[in-house]
Amino acid sequence: MSKKWQITVPGSTANLGPGFDSIGLSLSLYLELTVTLADQWEIIHVSEHLPQDFKIEDHLIFTIAKETAERYQKSLPPCRIEMRSELPFARGLGSSAAAIVAAIELANLVCDLNLTTQDKLNLSSQIEGHPDNATASVLGGLTISQMDEEGNVDTIHVQDLDASFVVFIPHVELKTSEARKVLPEQFDRGYAVRASANANMLAASFVLKDYERIGRYMESDLFHEPFRSKLIPQFDEIHCAAKEAGAYGTALSGAGPTVISIIPNNLGEAFVSKMKVRFPSHEILLTKTDHKGVSVTAVPNILT
Repeated sequence: MSKKWQITVPGSTANLGPGFDSIGLSLSLYLELTVTLADQWEIIHVSEHLPQDFKIEDHLIFTIAKETAERYQKSLPPCRIEMRSELPFARGLGSSAAAIVAAIELANLVCDLNLTTQDKLNLSSQIEGHPDNATASVLGGLTISQMDEEGNVDTIHVQDLDASFVVFIPHVELKTSEARKVLPEQFDRGYAVRASANANMLAASFVLKDYERIGRYMESDLFHEPFRSKLIPQFDEIHCAAKEAGAYGTALSGAGPTVISIIPNNLGEAFVSKMKVRFPSHEILLTKTDHKGVSVTAVPNILT
C-alpha cells in the first residue's frame, strides 16, 4: 500500500434555482489534501480560505474520516495532512461537502475499505444531509439526485456541459442553517405545483443541454430564492447586470451568499471584466464544470 496520496475534490454549486436539495454541479475550484501515514496526527492548512486556529479532534476531515472508519469496524491510523482549498467557507460553493467527500476518501485509502462509488455517494449524502453538493463532488459533472429514507442515493449524471459559469463571491458568510430559517414551513398546493414544475423543467433542460431553457428555469425558482434573496448582497443588481451582459441565467449558489451565472463560452473573460467593474466588492471568478469528481493520486516517497 502506498503511504502518501493526493486527494483532489471539486467544489460545487447546488440548486441552480428550483433544483432544491437535488441538483448539484461540480466546479473547477478544488480542495486538495496531501496525505502521509505518520506516527501522530497533524493537519496543516496552507490556504487563505482555511482557518489556522483549530483542534485536530474537532476538524471536519478528522471527525468524518474517523466516523467512516468506525462504520466499517476499522481504526483510523494517524496521518499528516497538508490541506489546500480554493473554496471559501460558508459561501455556497460546497466547501463542507468537498471536505466530507475528501474525508471519506481518506478513510477509504488508509483503512483499505474498498468503497464503491455508490458507497461514497450514500455516505457523503447521508452526512451532508442531502445529495446535491455531495454527489457532484464525488462524480463531477451535473447530478440530479434523490436520497430515500434509508439513505440510498439515486443519481442521474449529466456530463460535458458546453457552457461556462461565473461566481460572484461577497466578502460575507452565510451558513446554510441560517439561510434555512427564512424558508416557509409549507406551501399551498397550487404554489408547490408551479415550483415543482419549474424544477422538473430545469432538470430536463440540463439533460437536453438546452442552455437558453436552463437559464430561464434557473431564474424561475419558487422554493427558496424569493425568501433568501433579501439576505444576499446586491442579488437583484447582479441578476440584471448579468442578463444585460449576455448570461443565460443567474441564481443563488446553494443557499448563498454567492451568486452564479451560466454564460456562453465565448463571453468568458470579457463578461468577468464587465462584472468586476460593476461589483468591486465581490470576488468574481470564471469557472467550468469539473468532469472527474474526486480523484486520488499515489505520491512516491522520495528519500533524502
